Amino acid sequence: MIRITFALLAISFGLNAFAGWQEGQITDILIRESDGLHYFNMQGQPSDRPDCATAYKYWMIKDETSDVGKAQLSLLLTAYAAGLNVVVKGSDQCTRWKDGEDVNYIQLKK
Repeated sequence: MIRITFALLAISFGLNAFAGWQEGQITDILIRESDGLHYFNMQGQPSDRPDCATAYKYWMIKDETSDVGKAQLSLLLTAYAAGLNVVVKGSDQCTRWKDGEDVNYIQLKK
């Protein structure tokens, strides 16, 4: 039983280990009225993106109507206005849009 639990935990943590990430400044933030889509671009190149997100560099806020989505947008606007770097870690999924990786977390850098 312990081996099975350990194996499941290792798989769970391992799946997100391959999610995309990027560090840099926000270059633009786009919000569409037609479908509410929120996405953004950053300086530099993202790394370790899933197959669904290798053609483009933008990142998607998965649910812009949720508290988390609103907080992520707020953090992006703060970083953009202040010219600060952020670290973005993806979720290894493209659920919000077919070719943009969903954001798991955003870290504001000093």
